[in-house]
Amino acid sequence: MKVRPNHISKQNIGQLLIVGFDATEMTPRFSSLLTRLQPAGVILFARNIKTPEQTWRLLRDCQKCIATPLFTCVDLEGGQVDRFRDVLGPAPSAAEVFATSDRKLFRKHGQIIGENCRALGFNLDFAPVLDLAFEASRSVMSSRAVSANPRETVTYAREFLAGLRTASVLGCGKHFPGLGEGTLDSHHDLPVIEKPLKKLLAEDLLPYRLLRASLKLIMISHAAYPQVTHDRTPASLSKLWITDILRKRIGYRNLIVSDDLEMGGVLSAAPIGEAAVEHIRAGGDLCLICHREDYVLQAYDALSRATERDPQFSRRVADSVRRVLAFKNKSAKVLRTTATTPSAASVDKLTRNLWQFGEQIRLETLARAENIAAKSTRWEIRRKTSPRRP
Repeated sequence: MKVRPNHISKQNIGQLLIVGFDATEMTPRFSSLLTRLQPAGVILFARNIKTPEQTWRLLRDCQKCIATPLFTCVDLEGGQVDRFRDVLGPAPSAAEVFATSDRKLFRKHGQIIGENCRALGFNLDFAPVLDLAFEASRSVMSSRAVSANPRETVTYAREFLAGLRTASVLGCGKHFPGLGEGTLDSHHDLPVIEKPLKKLLAEDLLPYRLLRASLKLIMISHAAYPQVTHDRTPASLSKLWITDILRKRIGYRNLIVSDDLEMGGVLSAAPIGEAAVEHIRAGGDLCLICHREDYVLQAYDALSRATERDPQFSRRVADSVRRVLAFKNKSAKVLRTTATTPSAASVDKLTRNLWQFGEQIRLETLARAENIAAKSTRWEIRRKTSPRRP
């Protein structure tokens, strides 16, 4: 599909959207919506996932409505963000795996999650989290963030991404520029992070700088950074953050996706249609809209109107559509739908492998804790029995 700046079709506009919905099976209404909009991708949540076979069929039916290869997306980090918990069992959190200090287990975490994604029909996992585990965000991020040290975060993320790749699943680093100092949940409110750019570059942004070649997608947060932008514009709508810093200063060349544009953190700044337009205008490529059909249509219509009326915005849209389609062409093998529905035997194997990995993480963590306790005891004994200097 060739794209010229002054010839953006309705079908092209759909390549700027990844959409969610409520159904567990294809309905005539949703089939009609997909056929009309031709979105770049779909995202499923626990509400859509009842069994492995049902999930695979639902994603296959979505692809049948779309002319280009589809991003079939899920949020699957392990721990508290685990959409497969009820169909395959719980996966360990990133923090639990990181606590083992074993790089092989970091990679295995990505591989296990990737194999589960692939078997159910997904080709894109919105993970890993690159936010730093600062005390300020502990109540919000919990076990999703692995370390306050950016280089340790990079070590885990690099291995996790490699694990996903072995399963032919794409990963996505999130939430740029970083929610480590955020005290509010952007699902409901706008986090305002008072941190200067120099400090952000040394800490929160370092994982993106070091992983820029490995990350095929980066997700932009709905947090404000007034010391950088001099206002409370969410990063997801900020040209300074997306184009000037992420694209130009950091040198990132792959796809940029917004966090869910239905979240309170961005809707407090702009209605859904305006938010979609401003994310693309700022340099984003993909608008994520995870739930409401009316919001999906409002975003699509707003993007279409802005493209028709504004030649500069039309060129910006053409750039992103070309980038998305070129990426899909390059990643055709990864985006190809798994050929067969998951069998009972294959699901049993996935469940068993997941349980065994969870047990391995639990035992490694216990052994590490016991080793630390033993060292502490030995040190205390030596301290008490060592002769004191007069």
